[in-house]
Amino acid sequence: MLKRIFAMFMLSFLAVTGVMAAETPSTVPGVEIIDVAKAKDLIAKGIKYYDVRVPSDFAEGTIKGAVSLPYTNVSANAPDFDASKDKWAVEKLPANKAEPILIFGNGPSGWRHYKAAVLAAKAGHAKVYWLRPGVDGWKAAGNKLD
Repeated sequence: MLKRIFAMFMLSFLAVTGVMAAETPSTVPGVEIIDVAKAKDLIAKGIKYYDVRVPSDFAEGTIKGAVSLPYTNVSANAPDFDASKDKWAVEKLPANKAEPILIFGNGPSGWRHYKAAVLAAKAGHAKVYWLRPGVDGWKAAGNKLD
């Protein structure tokens, strides 16, 4: 009983102090947020798509054909994050910034793919698609991982 009370206290404390990250924003300037059906359509049409999850997550399974481009997340999980604290090789995206790209991560509460999409747009990529539901949404829609 004491363990249960302590656990409830800790969850309440974390929620009140903001330690638990909220879901990522549902809008991003310069980025088109898409659902799984749109992602499948873009992939079928040949878009380049990037999995920004950690290498161990990528190794466990990803959307077939995805390029691993891990995002090292150190900054606050907030819309106004400090990108200088993070590490992501945005220069590995296509040199032709008019070429559409698709970015994804784990799911709506995953900040890596939000931040990567923001940074891709800030770097001048004209057509950035963000699969906000991520791998979680991909699987929930009945799709397999490679």
